[in-house]
Amino acid sequence: MKKKILVYAHYFYPDVASTGQILTELCEGLEEDFEIVVICAVPSYSGTVNDRYKDKRLYLESHGNIKVLRVRVCDFDKTNKISRIKNILGYFFNAIFATFKIKDVDIVYSISQPPILGGTLGVIGKVLKRAKYVYNIQDFNPEQTEAVNYSKNKLLLELARKVDKMSCRASDKIIIVGRDMQRTLINRFKGKKVPSNEIINNWIDEKNIYPIDKDHTKIKEFKDKYSLNDKFIIMYSGNIGLYYDLENIIKVIGKFSHRDDVVFAFVGDGTMKNTLKQYVEENSLKNVKFIPYQNKEDLIYSLNAGDVHLVTNQKGIKGISVPSKIYGVLAVGKPILGVLEKDSEAELIIRNCNCGIVVEPQDYKGIELALNKILDEKDNMQTLGKKGRTYLEENLTKDMSIRKYIDILSRL
Repeated sequence: MKKKILVYAHYFYPDVASTGQILTELCEGLEEDFEIVVICAVPSYSGTVNDRYKDKRLYLESHGNIKVLRVRVCDFDKTNKISRIKNILGYFFNAIFATFKIKDVDIVYSISQPPILGGTLGVIGKVLKRAKYVYNIQDFNPEQTEAVNYSKNKLLLELARKVDKMSCRASDKIIIVGRDMQRTLINRFKGKKVPSNEIINNWIDEKNIYPIDKDHTKIKEFKDKYSLNDKFIIMYSGNIGLYYDLENIIKVIGKFSHRDDVVFAFVGDGTMKNTLKQYVEENSLKNVKFIPYQNKEDLIYSLNAGDVHLVTNQKGIKGISVPSKIYGVLAVGKPILGVLEKDSEAELIIRNCNCGIVVEPQDYKGIELALNKILDEKDNMQTLGKKGRTYLEENLTKDMSIRKYIDILSRL
């Protein structure tokens, strides 16, 4: 008989959040070996909940052979803390309620989203279901909050740290997504027994996201739609959020406003998007474009449209999280401009395969010099990108990571 896994996923298909996509593909990869039940929020990553999901507290659906129990949450504004908190708490308490509807669970699996509450939810599920617990830490909090000064309430931050350490201790296995994050986990326990843990990288489905010729019809359509033709495209694709220092990097980009041969394309959405747009408008930057999130089936075309991709993290994020966008860039074989701390997981990947240029966060002069180097050596950049695709195929495929999950879950 197959083991039954209860997965807590704040976001799940069809939401475009990177964690939602990873969890969807993980569950798809596990469904042959395990019985999977997912408790997630109704589709809401955009901040708006469709009217069809506002009448009931729970909605039972399916995704292939995966049972999906969606819980009601309220609309929210990504720029408003109170609004976001209400949405998150709605998911948290309704997910607990939904847990009582699930029977005979062998393993509970949760991730570190929402911050702190994701791990707490997993512990509650473990106790209620008397099951084994796997805690997948995608981001360490409150460390991430501290790194960007999102909150300065020391009492609240210390309480959050104690709660998340409790979730770590309660787990039967912790999964972390980067080599640098393992060091953070060890440091959390300061010489005391560190919970059992393994590193499993995130991924992108490299069989569906791969290099295609720039003359492909769909790429031409993408470029036509967003006025990118006949330009060298430096692209940022993903969450335009708090943890990437984009509000300062846009000022460096502003120094290239005279270059009509290059365009900087920001594909995605997030809390900092309006800040970037405001700077662009106030400084009349004609070579910066903002493009909405692309449907999953169209991601291959938007990623391939970029000539160089920007992968960045805020200073202090090393060991706290890994920018998942790096896997998509590797998959399409494009060179990377990394604004990343030395020995962070993403920096190690770029260094190991020599697929781009890396500058330390907040080294704005260094970023400017790197951009000049890229523009001066446009014709040589694509060779670097091909190295990234080769490295991914040899070390970071979706199947490699999912096989590691299957092995761990089978042994619990």
